Amino acid sequence: MESAAPAVPAAVTCCPPPAGGGAQAGERPGLRLWPFVCGWLDTPAGPVPQVETRQRPNDLFGRWQMRWGLGRMRYRIAPGLYAIGNPDSAAPVLVTANYKLTFDSLRRELTGLDAWILVLETFGINVWCAAGKGTFGTDEVIRRLRASGLDQVVAHRTLILPQLGAPGVAAHQVRRESGFSVLYGPVRAADLPAFLATGNQATPAMRRVSFTTAERFALTPVELTSMLRPLGWGILLLLLLGLAGPQLLHPGAALGRGLAAIAAGLAGVVTGAVLTPLLLPWLPPRAFAAKGAMSGGVVALFGLACSWEGLGPWNGAALLLALPAVASWCAMNFTGSSTFTSPSGVEKEMRRAIPLQGLAVLVAGVLWIYGGFVGG
Repeated sequence: MESAAPAVPAAVTCCPPPAGGGAQAGERPGLRLWPFVCGWLDTPAGPVPQVETRQRPNDLFGRWQMRWGLGRMRYRIAPGLYAIGNPDSAAPVLVTANYKLTFDSLRRELTGLDAWILVLETFGINVWCAAGKGTFGTDEVIRRLRASGLDQVVAHRTLILPQLGAPGVAAHQVRRESGFSVLYGPVRAADLPAFLATGNQATPAMRRVSFTTAERFALTPVELTSMLRPLGWGILLLLLLGLAGPQLLHPGAALGRGLAAIAAGLAGVVTGAVLTPLLLPWLPPRAFAAKGAMSGGVVALFGLACSWEGLGPWNGAALLLALPAVASWCAMNFTGSSTFTSPSGVEKEMRRAIPLQGLAVLVAGVLWIYGGFVGG
């Protein structure tokens, strides 16, 4: 559930609520506070929830869930004004999205600091994606400023927005409509303490977007879970098609044939959704679909070399077509997670790649079924 301002503010504190299951100050019927709310600050604009910077087990579990895409669109907090530490009217104002994983990533870096956090309504979308969609945008910044009464809370008129939110915000319009100036902070929340300590000065490294192997690997679990539904239908189809041929009268042989095809499909998914992202900088083609096809082709050749006698020419040809096609499709999905693709470029790539991927899978299916009749 989401946090909300209380009818009667509680005493200011920033420690965990007492154990025992009693109601917390600030709760309303049907609306329970997030555990990260540890107190309330009285301000001229009304009570503001005070949040802690430490990550509780439920926060870490939520982070794990988001990495796997579980409940992704429901993981958000109420937009509005929050406080870190005990900020006064001169404390900086940091603007972020209401995707809780983004909010958690910000607050955990602010230990020992006093700041205000203005959370925008981005409908559970992270800053960069929301900026592209327009929800982390000019109108929402102005709307949230007015709704929160921030002009009554701080004496200055400066907002610090994440650099990745810049595409969605027209700074001059925000200033004209609200009187607040927009200053863009660093790309990473981890650099905020240093940024604030040096008078809001960013180094070139703070402005640079990275996409390291570790960062790419962290995105692969959600890529895998996004494949579960099509993978489930694919497994069912392959088990049924495994019956095609003389093995219809031999369920054991049909099952073995279907399982072999499923293994090839799983290899294609893992190659496209995990291996290709990890090898991204070293795969020569620019297009993600081509990168996936290349890595899938290498894996298919390796599989063919290891099991040629058991496959036969028709099944082997099917493997060489199907595995790269599946890997290509899975790798192409990773464009949405990358830091250097554009919507127009992705659309162009998809128009070219999807027909080829579909054709390759179709031909592979025909060859595989034919191989079942002629013995491989």
